[in-house]
Amino acid sequence: MGRRPKTTLVRALVLAAICIVLFKFILLPVRVSGVSMAPTYRDHSVNFINALSYLRNEPQRGDVVGIRLTPGGFGSTPRVMYLKRIVGLPGKTVSFSDGHVIINGKSLDEPYEKAACNWNIPPDVLGPTQYYVVGDNRTMPAINHSFGKVERSRIVGKVVL
Repeated sequence: MGRRPKTTLVRALVLAAICIVLFKFILLPVRVSGVSMAPTYRDHSVNFINALSYLRNEPQRGDVVGIRLTPGGFGSTPRVMYLKRIVGLPGKTVSFSDGHVIINGKSLDEPYEKAACNWNIPPDVLGPTQYYVVGDNRTMPAINHSFGKVERSRIVGKVVL
């Protein structure tokens, strides 16, 4: 405690308050559960989502984002999120042909994709507030993968660290 216990207590309370605000509202810790983002993000690893990353900018193609599954704000339960990569932006047409992402008829260059896949998915037109998200591990069958359109309001933030 030192010579000034009151000062030490105030410092500890301020530090605790800063940590609560930081890790509840700004940097949200997320544990990866599953292999849909492998090898980029390993199963059971812990990452952080920056909830302030899209206050001034919109999500971009290639961003790995946290997507809230349940509607509602910070108090919603259960607090389940997916980590997915954005491949399609609002207003674009997205499809898969022989495992390649096709945006408006052109193949998307994906340097983070390490393994080939054989997905064939028909074209899907995104609305003005929709993004197309998919995991990096496309070696698993498309039927076992969660991907597709997601509303902008469900995107919590960009993955950092």
